[in-house]
Amino acid sequence: MPIELPALPYPHTALEPHLSGETVEQHHAHHQRADIERVNALLAGSPLEDATLEDIVRRAQGRLFEHAAQAWNTDFYWRCMAPPTAGGGEPRGPLASAIDASFGSLDVLRQQFDAAALRGFGAGWAWLVQRRDGRLGIAATPNAVTPLTGPDRPLLACCLWQHAYYLDYRDQRERYLAAWWQLVNWNFVASRMAVAGS
Repeated sequence: MPIELPALPYPHTALEPHLSGETVEQHHAHHQRADIERVNALLAGSPLEDATLEDIVRRAQGRLFEHAAQAWNTDFYWRCMAPPTAGGGEPRGPLASAIDASFGSLDVLRQQFDAAALRGFGAGWAWLVQRRDGRLGIAATPNAVTPLTGPDRPLLACCLWQHAYYLDYRDQRERYLAAWWQLVNWNFVASRMAVAGS
């Protein structure tokens, strides 16, 4: 069964003024769609032909992994954001407590996350992850690499590929990150946390 391009969780203009409708449309309808199409072409006749996208990411290698992981990462990225009326703000409850325990404050988390996102050269991702011991950490991965294939649970992803922000911010990744924080869907991030003992 072919993998389908997941619909955006909101209209493509819903993240304005922080991310333009043109940027979102190009990223989703062109780049993410291209990855899905390449996954389907590579899946034909393979043992993973009937697997879910997440299972493909966990089990594939080479070009199939690269396109599947990029497609999965991108879908996760969309879900990590919400329109300005619903996104941004501050985390609450157990997520806020975990951030305080792991980083000291949300401001420190943001500083460390931004530093990791700016340190990497070229395409990739910045992640907030939950370690096996329940503590939170930050990871930066190149290209399509994803924590989904390792021991950490991805909670929050920021796309650092240029097509995620170039139309709006050119090569000013710092401005993109500042805008992106205004869109973070903390309810989604909280929903991704593992419950202690699970």
